Amino acid sequence: MFGRAHVHLLFALLLVTPSAFADTELHIQQAALVQPFGDQAGSKADTLIFTLQHSSNWAYGSNFFFVDTIRTRYNTDFYAEWYPSLSSAKAFDWQFSGWIKDLRLVAGINAGADSNVMKYLPGVQISWDMPGFTFFNTMLTGYLDDNQGLASGGAPREGDSWMLDIAWRYPISTSSQKFSIEGHAEFIQGRSTELANVRKKDWVLAQIQLRWDLGHALWNTPNQLFVGTEYQIWRNKLGTSLNEDVAQILVVWRF
Repeated sequence: MFGRAHVHLLFALLLVTPSAFADTELHIQQAALVQPFGDQAGSKADTLIFTLQHSSNWAYGSNFFFVDTIRTRYNTDFYAEWYPSLSSAKAFDWQFSGWIKDLRLVAGINAGADSNVMKYLPGVQISWDMPGFTFFNTMLTGYLDDNQGLASGGAPREGDSWMLDIAWRYPISTSSQKFSIEGHAEFIQGRSTELANVRKKDWVLAQIQLRWDLGHALWNTPNQLFVGTEYQIWRNKLGTSLNEDVAQILVVWRF
């Protein structure tokens, strides 16, 4: 497994070449979500989430990141993930056949504001050639902790673990309407914390979106304005014993 020095080196390599393709979206989501921590732990709170999401290609790989602004009646928080990658097909001219389209080296970062959380996720991603899918990717990474811990006023320091993630987009078209089913599902292994006898549980999170292309339906302007729902299934939310099954209202503007 990579160490933190290898992650920093890969970040430097990935930032050298400018983007050749970019796709950016603003998401608005609303639902009553389970609150896993604090005085409200176990209760639900109306939650409004604004997400800026970006994906792009560059000469030797790709970039993906999102930044969430999460608002409840209790507070406003920020959370972000970034996954730059180095493509073996683009960088080294590796040729694949059959089900595999590409193999990528990934160096991810996850960061939370209120919790003062920082995680590094070095690993590999496989891009699969799946009929009908715009993309279908699997990613296996480390989940390396760089929290400052309770002494800094944030979440407890944790042991290192690993993550498996699957992401996809599947477009559906009828004679007059356009839809898509897209999202991701992840497994993150449980891990120890700096608190005696307190351990984060394994968790499984699936976020599945059903989108309707409203811009195409109303104004014949496809791939810009979408409405729909995101169904979230979370077992052991954020490593606690709490589970969540909830449908969220979803509006997406792509630009």
